[in-house]
Order: sequence, then C-alpha cells, then structure tokens
Amino acid sequence: MSKRIVLTGGGTAGHVTPHLSLIPQLKKRGYEIHYIGTENGMEHQMIAAIPGVTYHAVKSGKLRRYFSIQNFIDPFKVIWGAFQSIGLMHFLKPDVLFSKGGFVSVPVVFGAWICRVPAVCHESDLTPGLANRICAKFARKVATTFPECAKALGNKGVTTGTPLRPELFKGSRAAGLALGGFSGQKPVLLMTGGSLGAQSVNACLRKSLPALLPHMDVLHLCGRGNLDEGLRDLKGYCQKEFLSSEMPDALAVADLVLSRAGSNTLSELLALHKPMLLVPYPRQASRGDQIENANSYARQGLARVLPQENMTPETMTSALLSLLKERGEMKRTLENYPVQDGTEKVLELIEEVQR
Repeated sequence: MSKRIVLTGGGTAGHVTPHLSLIPQLKKRGYEIHYIGTENGMEHQMIAAIPGVTYHAVKSGKLRRYFSIQNFIDPFKVIWGAFQSIGLMHFLKPDVLFSKGGFVSVPVVFGAWICRVPAVCHESDLTPGLANRICAKFARKVATTFPECAKALGNKGVTTGTPLRPELFKGSRAAGLALGGFSGQKPVLLMTGGSLGAQSVNACLRKSLPALLPHMDVLHLCGRGNLDEGLRDLKGYCQKEFLSSEMPDALAVADLVLSRAGSNTLSELLALHKPMLLVPYPRQASRGDQIENANSYARQGLARVLPQENMTPETMTSALLSLLKERGEMKRTLENYPVQDGTEKVLELIEEVQR
C-alpha cells in the first residue's frame, strides 16, 4: 500500500530547496508526493515541473512587519487558503504533511490540523520565524538546524540539521571556469544574493570591481532583471541572473563567497567548506534572523560579517581582500566543523509522526 505525503513551503528559494533533497528519497520510500504552494510564487517555479510531484495552488497572504494596505487584505487570503487547504486534505487524505515554512505554509498546516493529518515543520534559522511559530501550534514536531531553535520550541523541537542537495557536491571546477570564462590563474569570488538577488550588495560589488579584479575573478549571481549591460564585456567579471543545473559548478569554482545569510545557503556553504563574507539583511528589512545566523557563524570562525549599514565599496573591498589572505585558515576551520546533513533525520521524523 503506497503512502501519501503533502509538502509545502514557499516565498523564497530557502523555503523550497530542502524539498529538493527530500523528494528523491521520499520516492524511494514509496511515497506519492503532492505539493501545496501559491500559484505565482518561487515554489511553483521550482517544484511544478518535477516528475512524480503533483502541484496544487492555494491563496496565501504575506506576514509583514511593516505597514501596508495589503495587511488589511491578506488575512482574507490566508482564511481562503485555509479553506482550500482543508478541501485538499479531505480530497488527498495524506498520511503526513511536511512544511518548510514561509507564509504559504500557515493555511496549509492549519488545514492539515483540522483534518487530523500529522505535520512536521522545519526551521532553518537560529530562532523560529513568525510563520513557523504559528505553524508549531498545529504540528506534531518541528525539525531545526540549530539546537538553540529546538530548545526555544520546547518538547516539539528536534535538532536534525538542514537537508542538503546531493548534487551540490558533484560540481566541476573546470566547468565553473568555463561558465565564467575565467582562465583559472586567479582565485574566484562567487557572489550570490539569493533567489531574488540583493540590490544594495549588487551595486556595492560592482563599484568595488576596479579594486577587486586585479586580485580575483568575479562570478556574480545578481537575480532576475538585475544584469548591468555596461559591464557585459569586463574582463574577469561574469554576471548571471541565476543558475539552476550549473549551480554546483559555480560553487565548485568558488574560492570565496559573498552572500546574504539565509540559513539554507549557509548550511550548503559550510558543507562545501567555502570561506564566506556575509552581508545579512538589516533589522529594518527583516526580523533579524540573518544577523543572528551570520553572527553565530562569525563567532565560530566560519565566516566574516560586513553589516549592511557599514557597507561601502571601500569596506567591501577591504573585507574581501582580507578574507582572500586568510581563506586557508578559515577553510581549515570549515573542514573541521561537523557538518550535519539533515535529510535522513528529517525523513525519520516524518515516518515517526506518521506512525
């Protein structure tokens, strides 16, 4: 008799990529897989085309911490999404739900609770986000990357680590050099701003290029719609909106990484032993989770941090050149860190609550 699981999560790539690790393993274990997300969100782009996964769209509002007229409209979307999710749970009759968080997860997890479908959530950050704090009330267990987060969640929290995509470890440095058009004679800096890019970091890096390019080649993942046509032919600089199948090659060629501080990205960079300079989202633009993540990594010697409020072309150049000099020491620290791929533990937790 086949088992049926519903997956959910979205809003950013960080709320979706762990599913990419779990889906092949769930198929091997005989699960029929369904995914509930929004119609136009990042999760639809990343999941809907995967063979063997049936995608269902529901309405969902965004959980904002700032004033917006949408704050008066979105609660009705969440309520409608909850009714849609209840209908889907009645129709699908899944054995278990796994949620990676993000605003779309709230109506789905609530719908599962109403229909008595056991749910497991996953929180990647040092402290639980608003969506997962709400979802935790309706879930059986909450898997976490950090033990501090599991402790904050009480008896529902279980430290598992973050599921890591196995293809990330199969990249080719030669293919990465070809991707960037680099000779391999200089170290390579990879800048990634996440699925939507990072406008302020993009702009600062581009202003820093004259000082950086004598020392390193730069592969810049700038986000959709953020290419600078004036820099297209600059020697030693390659810009891409985003990468999918080529991302493992980009990571393989990177000697240094400049990044935001989303937890899933950090878990992957840690596992790949990549020396990193982190520019976390400032508190006025987020709940401060990236600042906490980045500072935790810095305290352990796993990264260097450049606060956005201190970021200028001069401070970025200085920080990256310093990291270039000390990358060997940081790489040894990264290699000695006990990386925890959470794929197997999360699968075990899913089967535990299902039983």
